[in-house]
Amino acid sequence: MSDGPLIVQSDKTLLLDIDHLLSDECRRAIAAFAELEKSPEHIHTYRLTPLGLWNARAAGHDAEQVIDVLLKYSRFAVPHSLLVDIAETMSRYGRLRLEAHPVHGLILVSNDPAVLKEVTRGKKVAPMLGLQLDPETIVVHPGQRGFLKQALLKLGWPAEDFAGYVDGEHHEIALRQDGWKIRKYQELAAEGFWHGGSGVVVLPCGAGKTIVGAAAMAHAKATTLILVTNTVAARQWRDELLRRTDLNEDDIGEYSGSKKEIRPVTIATYQVMTTKKQGVYAHLDLFDAIDWGLIIYDEVHLLPAPIFRFTADIQSRRRLGLTATLVREDGMEGEVFSLIGPKRFDVPWKEIEAQGYIAPADCVEVRVTLTDAERLNYATAEQEDRYKFCATTQTKKAVAIALAKQHADDQVLVIGQYLEQLDELSAALGVPVIKGATPIKEREILFAKFRSGEIKCLVVSKVANFSIDLPEASIAIQVSGTFGSRQEEAQRLGRILRPKADGRGARFYSLVARDTIDQDFAQNRQRFLAEQGYAYRIIDADEVLNKN
Repeated sequence: MSDGPLIVQSDKTLLLDIDHLLSDECRRAIAAFAELEKSPEHIHTYRLTPLGLWNARAAGHDAEQVIDVLLKYSRFAVPHSLLVDIAETMSRYGRLRLEAHPVHGLILVSNDPAVLKEVTRGKKVAPMLGLQLDPETIVVHPGQRGFLKQALLKLGWPAEDFAGYVDGEHHEIALRQDGWKIRKYQELAAEGFWHGGSGVVVLPCGAGKTIVGAAAMAHAKATTLILVTNTVAARQWRDELLRRTDLNEDDIGEYSGSKKEIRPVTIATYQVMTTKKQGVYAHLDLFDAIDWGLIIYDEVHLLPAPIFRFTADIQSRRRLGLTATLVREDGMEGEVFSLIGPKRFDVPWKEIEAQGYIAPADCVEVRVTLTDAERLNYATAEQEDRYKFCATTQTKKAVAIALAKQHADDQVLVIGQYLEQLDELSAALGVPVIKGATPIKEREILFAKFRSGEIKCLVVSKVANFSIDLPEASIAIQVSGTFGSRQEEAQRLGRILRPKADGRGARFYSLVARDTIDQDFAQNRQRFLAEQGYAYRIIDADEVLNKN
């Protein structure tokens, strides 16, 4: 027995004592392969899952390294059965391989004939397979590469894909060398992706995921399709590529609701790609419009389900997913793993902060008490209406206004979910509001004024959760959110983490109604903060209101 910070249990849970001197060091070590489940005050619960271990394996960690970490930090003896299970689970990744064949095109190969026999008996797998060439090799029907990977993952035998990629149509792309230098971790991320051929790079908001994309394009030197969340993001990608690469304006096309340009580098929105006309996806032809050498999926954790279906058909194209968090609220992490690719590079947010590339952040939960009348209304509300009721309470409005006034000299974002609440806050503060109905041109003008400091405060809906570059934003006041969404917490915190010109830190306020479902959802969202090493403190709303 040692005095380590970790208790490793046979049910695959890891309990981390966060008051221990080595807790930060241990958290960084286990984050590569374990997922945080609960993060109350003193003991955080992590879980080992097959997908987490396979992602770690794909990112270059082997079972021996994982086991060494557990043995190093565990307070008690680690259950032997768990160590065996970790080794066996991780060894499953790569026991099956997809390879190219000069005659048969695509084959599934295993050095373990029993494994091959087992998966071929699967009802969903068998129709995708053809002739068995020998005990270790079986032909895969053309076009089934992606679907087979999905099916094998569900059977617990993730296949490693060595079938190669088409180069696509050549288009010269190089990074500019004037006035800036790619950061080491960005370079390593692009190289990690390129050597793997496809997969996901996980980096904090503000850490330059677009530059990783540009570096991958410079590796590929080929026509590139970039899929993004919205038109504002598309234009930011375009501006960044013009600034960081030798591409010119004629090389880059926008494929959105307002424009349909197909160029050597085409930036399309998820919305236009998933638009249906008469029951058919009207813009699917874009995937075949050019012989793409690279497809980039921005904010891959938000990828709509239809895009996965399209992606299953284009497995011979190199695919790069970019995200701040692999957490998906819909549980489709397996789809990302099998169709976009496994995690190729990941770096903790605090590590990037320590290098000075993102701003340090102070996370504060402000607990608001409902009035007696509000409590009575909450208690009698229908279950499905309760969150909206407590998230939009008038008590929160007073606190949000007080915080915005206290930070009148800072660049402040007030972020929320419910439009009536945002309209009220906008009117009370006398500042603009940006929501889904705000025209793109108007959004761009307001964001530009905010960047320049002409506007000090903006009220924004969830349209500002992702891909909005606001480097000077230093205060975020979150009044309501999408239930307990961890990915949303990551995006919203990310809005204020761009490094500030004067070296200031950032502050993230989350307003939470005490003794309601709002508090339960807040605990789930805070798992993300804890996972990344951010401490958060809880204060009472009276501390805010009494300052004014």
